[in-house]
Amino acid sequence: MDRDWAEPLDLDAVAAHAGYSRYHFIRAFKAVYGETPGQYLSRRRIERAEEMLRTANLSVTEICALVGFTSLGTFSARFKKETGLSPSEYRAKHVGRGAALIPGCYAMLWAGGFPNARPAAGHRNSEEAG
Repeated sequence: MDRDWAEPLDLDAVAAHAGYSRYHFIRAFKAVYGETPGQYLSRRRIERAEEMLRTANLSVTEICALVGFTSLGTFSARFKKETGLSPSEYRAKHVGRGAALIPGCYAMLWAGGFPNARPAAGHRNSEEAG
């Protein structure tokens, strides 16, 4: 979950990999971490979003998608519950202290590129050139 935090959580697959049933895995996880796998993953995603809000020139909607939330409303509600601030309030409070924001295009490429992006006509990417 820490490595693929932006991907959808397939609890059945994670539990099977650990050698547990789904429900036994959830109970064991909560006993060790103090929260369910879903709560843990949501918290980790919010931590990543906090970092992006402080450092990247991306919209809240773009950050929402990059950290793995599919609903802006759910993202905003969970963000506020975790931090006490909305994503926009958090950015306003924390930006302006230090270096300039990373341009959004660089942040998107670092995060894995643009979904469904295709090279422009006449351009080839490095995989095609090889």
